[in-house]
Amino acid sequence: MATFTLTCVGDDRPGLVSALSAPISAHGASWERSQMARLAGKFAGVLLVEVADDRADALVADLGRLEDLHVTLERTDEPAQQPTVVLHLDLIGADHPGIVAEISSALAAQRIGIEELSTHVRDAPMAGGRLFEAQAVLEAPPATDVEGLRTILEALADELMVEVRLSDAGS
Repeated sequence: MATFTLTCVGDDRPGLVSALSAPISAHGASWERSQMARLAGKFAGVLLVEVADDRADALVADLGRLEDLHVTLERTDEPAQQPTVVLHLDLIGADHPGIVAEISSALAAQRIGIEELSTHVRDAPMAGGRLFEAQAVLEAPPATDVEGLRTILEALADELMVEVRLSDAGS
């Protein structure tokens, strides 16, 4: 089996997911996982697709011919998974530039990967201004000192004037 990570961007309109899914289905490929959203009038998505090796080239060609949707593919046959500790990070605070850069830099320094990241900005009720919110699923090496990581993130949160909560997958 061939595994592909696809990214797609186009002007948002009804039927884009249908247009994307048609060649995937026609080639007997499996739509494994995706994240899609409307962002500033554009449709944007990333998805993981598996297809039989002998049908991979034809699928790639058909996806490249889609109108009104720019699709890029990267063959990403997954390497063997290493054991990890799954953690969840929740963050909220007044919106300002640099929050994602600072938090992701601190995580990278601890050799912690970001499996999933979801962010958004919304109006702050009562106080005015804008609130930045982020939720992340993190993958840490098994020997990670979770309490030490929590201490690092809490200190950074104080500097950034945000609230951070770190929890393991079971809590």
